[in-house]
Amino acid sequence: MGPEALPLGPYSGAAAAALLLWAVCVLCRRKRKTGEPPLINGWIPYLGKALIFRKDAFKFLLDQQKKLGDIFTVHIAGRYITFIMDPFQYVYVIRNSKQLEFHEFADKMASKTFDYPALSNVKFPDLKENLHRIYQYLQGKPLEIISDHMMKNLQDIFEWKCSQATDWETEKMYKFCCSVMFEASFVTLYGRVPAADGRKVISEIRDKFIKFDASFPYLAANIPIELLGATKKVRKELIHHFLLQNMTKWLGGSKVVQARQDIFEKYELLGDYDKAAHHFAFLWASVGNTIPATFWAMYYLLRHPEALAAVRDEIDHLLQSTGQKRGPTYNIHLTREQLDNLVYLESALNESLRMCSSSMNIRISQEDFVLKLEGDQEVSLRKGDWIALYPQILHMDPEVYEDPKVNAQMARRKLKYFLMPFGSGISMCPGRFLAMNEMKMFLFLLLAHFDVELGENKDVRLDNGRMGLGILLPDTDIAFRYKLRSLRN
Repeated sequence: MGPEALPLGPYSGAAAAALLLWAVCVLCRRKRKTGEPPLINGWIPYLGKALIFRKDAFKFLLDQQKKLGDIFTVHIAGRYITFIMDPFQYVYVIRNSKQLEFHEFADKMASKTFDYPALSNVKFPDLKENLHRIYQYLQGKPLEIISDHMMKNLQDIFEWKCSQATDWETEKMYKFCCSVMFEASFVTLYGRVPAADGRKVISEIRDKFIKFDASFPYLAANIPIELLGATKKVRKELIHHFLLQNMTKWLGGSKVVQARQDIFEKYELLGDYDKAAHHFAFLWASVGNTIPATFWAMYYLLRHPEALAAVRDEIDHLLQSTGQKRGPTYNIHLTREQLDNLVYLESALNESLRMCSSSMNIRISQEDFVLKLEGDQEVSLRKGDWIALYPQILHMDPEVYEDPKVNAQMARRKLKYFLMPFGSGISMCPGRFLAMNEMKMFLFLLLAHFDVELGENKDVRLDNGRMGLGILLPDTDIAFRYKLRSLRN
């Protein structure tokens, strides 16, 4: 019997081919081997459980944990991801950097998302290592210098805000945080645009950045940029802002950006567009998560008046004890030690990070091997498999935090890793110290200068669209009011 005589019934042509492809995919899908974790394939070829995972990863993972235990493998969009759900086992994954690698995965994703050649490309020997060494400018004494510049730039913006606020001013909170943090970060890192309309130029870059950022989750999920509307055009326009002939016009840029420029110039095969794409990627890394994290810290403080009062009292006490005055005409200076000693402010910030962070810590198995865990547990892993830690589960675990859905920073079980908004081990964000300083300084200046209150009585919830990719965005914006504080209170 020839293929044309097969009893396909109502199926024919393209439908028959699709059905045959589906059958082949199902028959060829992965089978669980001895020693491997429970396997969840899903019935949709290639996609596996991708759709339900994207809809609500948190709920999906908790449901599988209840059914299968603390370790299981899920087929998601062509990848097999083994989730380690028990936070006491995290350390065995994090410290195993030989068999479980991160940088190659991150390099591939970043190069495709931001449109530059992979750092591992043989044309650019040691580029990855050279760029990694530059992160010394975000630690120690250089961190203090760049933090001081950020403080000055934030004060300039808040001084301008003060000049506009003759009475109660009403704005949208996320838009406010985005405007202030983007401009201050841009000027701190890349320098001031000297043109008369310099602030407008930065605003235009910010607006394009927001459009690109809306497509970031899809790019990270390997969706072709050609399917994402105007995203490719917007990305190209953003990258062009960072061409050398434009950056040389900006005044007062940071040492970390200058050091990156110097390294790129050593690689003749790295084109001007590629260098600019690297600078754009660094901008995204600097503000892509810091902006929403700042919003959540501000939002949660305004939702909890007692916490707001405690943080404000701490700020006022520091200013009084150091002989500094509030007001738009006074410059406030904070040392690193003073920032670090703002206990209530840091606690509030850490609590908001616990509530809103959703980073998935990924490692790639470099070979077939057996991962040894606590309590004589062993897990067989295959070369190329992903291993994932999902700290949002930890952050909302009632065995770790009492009443985790309410602001409560009380750990019930002692863990080495109990708060992980910046990743872990080899994948920990190198800019985390600067990010924390920036958010502290924003909140410090906001509460030092202004009376602030919510302008709407509504709940803002987490938007799960960036689940697994960092700080979640709000599902809506919310109005707030601010006015200059009396210099007497």
